[in-house]
Amino acid sequence: MNCSDRASRPRDFLDVVVIGEALIDVVASPEGTSEHPGGSPANVAYGLGLLGVTTGLLTALGDDGRGAAIEAHLNSVGVTLLPGSHSLDRTSSATATLAPDGSASYDFDVVWDLEPVAPAYIPKVLHTGSIATFLAPGAGAVKTLLQHCRHECTITYDPNIRPALLGSHAEAQSTFQDLIDLTDVVKLSDEDAKWLYPRKDLDEIATHLLGLGAGLAVITQGSQGSLLATPAARLHIPAVESTVADTIGAGDSYMAALIMGLLTRAADGLAPAVVEQLGRTASMAAAITVRRPGANPPTTEELRAHLEQRAGV
Repeated sequence: MNCSDRASRPRDFLDVVVIGEALIDVVASPEGTSEHPGGSPANVAYGLGLLGVTTGLLTALGDDGRGAAIEAHLNSVGVTLLPGSHSLDRTSSATATLAPDGSASYDFDVVWDLEPVAPAYIPKVLHTGSIATFLAPGAGAVKTLLQHCRHECTITYDPNIRPALLGSHAEAQSTFQDLIDLTDVVKLSDEDAKWLYPRKDLDEIATHLLGLGAGLAVITQGSQGSLLATPAARLHIPAVESTVADTIGAGDSYMAALIMGLLTRAADGLAPAVVEQLGRTASMAAAITVRRPGANPPTTEELRAHLEQRAGV
């Protein structure tokens, strides 16, 4: 996140900086195979761009056709690719195989390395997660950036667990818990939560995350809604009913809308009414995404229209 070279970036300030992998999703389905820009952090950045949030992504791409496709994809919604992001010999990829119910399983060809950088300014929100926080050698640089920015901005984290790329369960859990102390908001899917803490139920996991230092713990449960917990309140937000095309990118759309809500909340902080609105907005964003194929999050206008329509029902 070395943003001191003003000539190398088109904006004087970014509300959100996302740090993490960008890769090509190779989607294999009964209809054939296609390629799309992806990677959880890149999807979050893209979703934020569609929601009108000034966003930069610090990532690691190859100087190749796939890297160029990812950069063009991000630029199309106004996301800034930060200096140092072209650092690999080749761009990473993940192959997603779709099941008949629209769920996806993944195989990865991923290298994650990040130049050592120090932030020259602090955004309002710093987001990270997924492979970038676990996979050496880049994970160490991510942790260093979080340490630089701790207490200076809101830090959000979505581990987006990919067991195939992790070491032992104990190592992964330790890495995750070390980062919680550096973050303000942590979001897990119920699958992530159960993989990390197989002996705890979701309420116990939320309590554990708060005990580790998170100010807001979010656990999404697909069609069962989402749990949002703070030290003062615990809310269950129902899911918005949807006809599912596939689930690719749904969690990332939820995360992008959650970050947007954190940016636009008033002085009430994480009061229960604020947390409820955060959850309802993020749930709607995810519901819109699953209705169409691929990581295809909503625009600001789409999200607002759906929220207004639901409020009027």
